[in-house]
Amino acid sequence: MNKRNLFILLRIGIVIAATIGGVILLFLLGKLMVPFIIGFFLALLINPLVEWLQYHTRMPRGFAVLTSLILIIGIISAAITLLVTEIIQGFAYLSRIIPEHYKKFSQYIQEFYNETIMPIVNNLLSIFKGLEQGQQSSLLESMQFIGERLTNTFSAIIQGLGNGLYIVISKLPNFATIFIISLLATFFIGKDWERIILQMRGKIPAKVRIRINQIYEGLQRALLGFLKAELKLTFITACIVFVGLLILRVEHALSIALIVWIVDFLPYIGAILVFLPWALYSFFTGDIFLGTGLSILYGLIVLQRQLIKPKILSSSIGISPLLTLFTMYVGFKLVGLIGIVIGPLTFIFIKILNETGILGEVWSFIIGEKEKTN
Repeated sequence: MNKRNLFILLRIGIVIAATIGGVILLFLLGKLMVPFIIGFFLALLINPLVEWLQYHTRMPRGFAVLTSLILIIGIISAAITLLVTEIIQGFAYLSRIIPEHYKKFSQYIQEFYNETIMPIVNNLLSIFKGLEQGQQSSLLESMQFIGERLTNTFSAIIQGLGNGLYIVISKLPNFATIFIISLLATFFIGKDWERIILQMRGKIPAKVRIRINQIYEGLQRALLGFLKAELKLTFITACIVFVGLLILRVEHALSIALIVWIVDFLPYIGAILVFLPWALYSFFTGDIFLGTGLSILYGLIVLQRQLIKPKILSSSIGISPLLTLFTMYVGFKLVGLIGIVIGPLTFIFIKILNETGILGEVWSFIIGEKEKTN
């Protein structure tokens, strides 16, 4: 291996080590400074409102930040209150009708057991009695093994749910602490926003500052575009659900549509958490019309997501529908469901690095500046 190739490999190793080290450093700093990072981004988000209040009302900067926080928290609290109230009304309705449906479902299961399961069991017992002793023992061992596996799987699921609930409850004090410190950090950072920005600009070299601004603007467009796309998609889904439930004459259609809207933020598994058990229950209880309607409604939701999601994402984050679909698929194959989100965002980040010339500079470093200029 000649000297040039050796230096190229050495520079590649330096770039990889620096990238990995930077990611680890950001992760460690992020864990230690979560409330202050949240506070910084909240201060960044409310800064336009703060400046508007300062300009139109002539109030001091600190009071404008406090007023903005109170307004935003009040609006969010009011929206959550209305949403929770509607959901509670929906659950109150369900609590009235579920006992009746449960009774019907129990009767259906009993009839199904007597008319279908029992004849099958009797036939199996007669076949089992006709087997030899060794065959009976093997069959019993197999059934016992399957029963143990099912029991262990069910126990693991229940234990996992219990552990998850315990972890969430045990983390609530920590969440509350982070929330309070984040609000305080937002106030102080927002109050001294201009001074903080001036100090940061003074300590960062001009070339680096230009690159950071370019990356920030690109990521801001991509992330805001992605959030807008998800809100559009989930809102369209909720509207389709609401209209469909009205056509099916389901009571409290708005409450159910709001629930679907919330769970639909989970990619691909959101809406099915509501529609699958509901449709199966409707079929089991003999309500074929409702079960068929719910199945068709869920099919429409899946269809509209597959048809318009790449288009909405592409128009929101600035890449073509084909590339959006490709990055979603690659992300899904590499890291699972979360890759559907990570794939397009990773491609956008690489695209921004390329547009700002950072990737070109890294490549120039790898091959050597002399080789590039020659």
